[in-house]
Amino acid sequence: MIYIWHIENIINSVLEEHKLDINYEIDNDLPAPMSFNVSTNTIKFNYLKVNGYKAKVNPKVKETDENFIKLLLYRQIGYYLDFKNKRHDLRTLMYGDKREKRQLRAKIDKNAWEYGKTLVPENLLNAYDKIRELDNQLLKD
Repeated sequence: MIYIWHIENIINSVLEEHKLDINYEIDNDLPAPMSFNVSTNTIKFNYLKVNGYKAKVNPKVKETDENFIKLLLYRQIGYYLDFKNKRHDLRTLMYGDKREKRQLRAKIDKNAWEYGKTLVPENLLNAYDKIRELDNQLLKD
């Protein structure tokens, strides 16, 4: 079990290491392990979902708890970097048709993985790619 304080310490140290001004908070109602909210510039996490996701994914990735949290975090920072570097027209998510919404979400998600990967230390690149692959499989299921 990865506890709240442990997740917070890891997030704080990674954000400080990369000199990123991003807020973070726990959200026990979050339906995903972690999420980035562009309007509040906040990474939220649900520690129960983090532990559930870890139980599904980490046996195949085989990383320490700390590295596992970092790998999840790099993707969320990828969302921050994507929104910082590209100005997506988010009105599409509110007013677009289903196809437009799906395309924009897919583009943003792909960008987040790619931007996040730029922060991943070399010794964790294979694990990051493996989590990305497993995440895509979980979404299909």
